[in-house]
Formats: sequence, structure tokens, C-alpha cells
Amino acid sequence: MNNFIHSPKMVSHSGVSSPQITERERQVLKLISYGLSTKQIAQELFLSIPTIETYRSKLLKKFRCRNMACLVRKGFEKGILN
Repeated sequence: MNNFIHSPKMVSHSGVSSPQITERERQVLKLISYGLSTKQIAQELFLSIPTIETYRSKLLKKFRCRNMACLVRKGFEKGILN
């Protein structure tokens, strides 16, 4: 897997109504969709486990999901994941 460069920019995909997420949140969502665990995502992005847990929690709230399956499905539906 490639290491990602983080950026505070917001990600928006025109034409599709989707929550505003940061570039880092998009990176975390992408790694979740690959099936990586919180620990693996933390290692990949050189962040702490609690930080990744915070990103997961924020994504769940922004997408109004209760679990990762819903989050990934909505990520694909809204064009954030491809």
C-alpha cells in the first residue's frame, strides 16, 4: 500500500450530495474499505490508534452510519470511493 500525504483540504465531489470530509478522513475511509484494522491504518498513516478511532467516529457521524459496512457502502454511493 502507498503511504499517503495528509492535507487539511476539504474533499467535495460535485454532482453528488455528500458530507464534507477532509483529505485525511478520505484516506482513512479508503483504508477502511480495504479492510484494514484501526491498528493497521494507524501504522500506514503514522498516526496513533486513538486518532484513527476519532476519524472513524467522525466519519460514522458525518455519513449517519452505525457500522463500517454502511460507511463503505455510502462512500461508494457518494463517489468518494471508487
